[in-house]
Amino acid sequence: MSEEDNKQQEMEQKNSLILLERGELQAKEGIVSHSVAKNLIRDAIEGMKNSYSPYSHFKVGAALLTKQQKVYKGCNIENAAYGPSNCAERTAFFKAISEGEKDFSAIAIVGGKNGLITEFCPPCGVCRQVMREFVDSKNFLVILARSEEDYVVFLLEELLPLSFGPESL
Repeated sequence: MSEEDNKQQEMEQKNSLILLERGELQAKEGIVSHSVAKNLIRDAIEGMKNSYSPYSHFKVGAALLTKQQKVYKGCNIENAAYGPSNCAERTAFFKAISEGEKDFSAIAIVGGKNGLITEFCPPCGVCRQVMREFVDSKNFLVILARSEEDYVVFLLEELLPLSFGPESL
């Protein structure tokens, strides 16, 4: 097996297993199945259609899944002053939180210039920190997708290691 094959296998294992508190391993698919991931990606793509991005022309959509299987869609919303703009991920979280939701399982994120999805669209640092405020980073999945069939899954703690959260205060 080549070094590149070993790295790929290591990445696949890292992105498909979760170490539980008692030392057991659980497949990330145990938190969200392939069919649920596909549906979330489809919802994120649908959310992207509402993007208001006249300045960057970079459209982003997100679909946030609650533990009760409810989905909140979000899109990026730009502003001429830039600072008041809001990312799709935060839009989805803020919609859910404002409706009283508090328990989340996963979020799917898609995006691309002029709405064409060609690459994975990872959340910005501010969005990662907002997610961290409302989820258990060891059990919350972030799904980055190029299509319903082409996606990668990360735990939030993988995208925001050594994070600062409410328990840090």
